[in-house]
Amino acid sequence: MAPSSLLISGGRVLDPARGIDEHADLLLADGVVRGIVGRDCSGPSGSYERFDGRGLIVSPGFVDIHAHLRQPGQEHKETIATGTRSAAKGGFTTVCCMANTTPVVDNRAQIEYIQAIAATEGVVRVLPLAAVTMGLRGQELTEMADLAEAGAVAFSDDGVPLASARMMRHALEYGRAFDRPIMPHCDDPELMHGASMNEGPVATRLGLRGMPSAGEEALVARDIALADLTGGRLHICHVSTIGAIDAIRRGKVRGIRVTGEASPHHLTLTDEWVAGQRWLGTGRPFDTNTKMNPPLRSEADRRALVEALRDGTLEAIATDHAPHAPVDKDCEFDAAAFGITGFETALGALLRLHESDDLPLELIVERLTAGPARIFGLPYGTLAPGVSGDVCVFEPTARWQPTMEDFVSKGKNSPYLGQPLVGRVRLTVFGGTVVYQT
Repeated sequence: MAPSSLLISGGRVLDPARGIDEHADLLLADGVVRGIVGRDCSGPSGSYERFDGRGLIVSPGFVDIHAHLRQPGQEHKETIATGTRSAAKGGFTTVCCMANTTPVVDNRAQIEYIQAIAATEGVVRVLPLAAVTMGLRGQELTEMADLAEAGAVAFSDDGVPLASARMMRHALEYGRAFDRPIMPHCDDPELMHGASMNEGPVATRLGLRGMPSAGEEALVARDIALADLTGGRLHICHVSTIGAIDAIRRGKVRGIRVTGEASPHHLTLTDEWVAGQRWLGTGRPFDTNTKMNPPLRSEADRRALVEALRDGTLEAIATDHAPHAPVDKDCEFDAAAFGITGFETALGALLRLHESDDLPLELIVERLTAGPARIFGLPYGTLAPGVSGDVCVFEPTARWQPTMEDFVSKGKNSPYLGQPLVGRVRLTVFGGTVVYQT
């Protein structure tokens, strides 16, 4: 008979949701967490597998509330099968996938399609988001109540700013009825039109049209005001500017139901990377792997994001995993698609911030686990007894440089290629089953 238990022994168990940080043995059995041996439960009985966790961090599986799996319709970029394997390699056991697929996830049938594919081809948990407006056109709200009942965990037209304040107001009012957050892509479409990077000295030097910070900040301020008006839940995607952070911070002080996330790339890179700056000397300027939306901002913005994670203004780190086919990036910078692949490099990029004493390890883990789970009201991101057996075990000091051949994702579009990362996943367990091990 195959063993039904897994004992992860001798690791540093880090469970921020319960305030636990100690060297211990963690037991999983029958698909769920049994707990810390000697604290929550006794040792395993019967046959069991053992994983040696000495020198490693044992944390809840990471929860990503903002990712693009591309299926349906864009399977040449990613599929649920490849995307979830990529997520597992990065330590993620819960992935919330965005609605800007082809066709758009704006009806129950599309939610059910994603759920069916994830159940048969995915290796980690996939929770779909649904669009706010039909076809992402910003003109007619989706049947949000029906979509929530079908399993949509939140609503977003990510990739397309919702220009109409009236539509945003109605979405927040509608979402309040079933307590789902609205996740807008905050950028004024008039100010970002034709732009390809952050507006500032670097864009001027490179001769590229820039996106001003004001475009993000204006819509963030508007949407926070509408959340105040309606009492709806607002979650700001991929925050990237000082002004947006300040607006969220002020909204929280006033008791407005607003949360926010930061991505690993905005926390660790700046617009100088578009000009060729790299951790390892000077790279190739106009590297389309540095093109994303919102764009890489200034060093001052990056530092403000780090501080916002520290002080709780931003409660989550989300990858905004956005894989593309080579043809989407092998072109002029202006013509290239926005976005980078993010699952497999997230931890390695973020632990550079720990190594430089910018962020404590415990906080990074919390913002990858309990923080995002709390925003969406998910029963994951913890190692509490009885919850799903979702675990990430990683080596915090491992040093490596990713290559294209390393990526499980179909997308190889990463500015971290060839750059030194710190920290690597050694084991990912989903529902008590090992889904990645190295």
